[in-house]
Amino acid sequence: MADEALFQFLHNELIQYVYKSSEQGEMENGRCITRLENMGFRVGQGLIERFTKDTARFKDELDVMKFICKDFWTSVFKKQIDNLRTNHQGIYVLQDNKFRLLAQMSGGKQYLEHAPKYLAFSCGLVRGGLSNLGVKSIVTAEVSTMPACKFQIMIQKM
Repeated sequence: MADEALFQFLHNELIQYVYKSSEQGEMENGRCITRLENMGFRVGQGLIERFTKDTARFKDELDVMKFICKDFWTSVFKKQIDNLRTNHQGIYVLQDNKFRLLAQMSGGKQYLEHAPKYLAFSCGLVRGGLSNLGVKSIVTAEVSTMPACKFQIMIQKM
């Protein structure tokens, strides 16, 4: 329980740091989100390296996605993804009905405009993890009602 609170606090402070430093350097919102995603990318690479050191190789990208939804997500966010969908053509949608990093915010539409900055790091985490597993991807997140969110992963074929 304490490590969860520490992670949420660190995540919030990371967002505040990036946005405060942008005020001094006149960095716009898009660049802040990119910076947060790049930080998450590097952390995701490191975490996947640690989590998969004793794991057998994955057969295909669906196995990789199942690993992300079950083991990786559980290790980082303390719960599995609620729903995984795919069109079997390289697009996966991961749905988390109570995303931990949004759970502390109001449940209505009041703070929807702030959601992208709270999801950028997580998008980077997933993209970095997939990258280290040999899957190049684009990860985006959308929120229609708090704290539920959907992460869309588009696999880029080499």
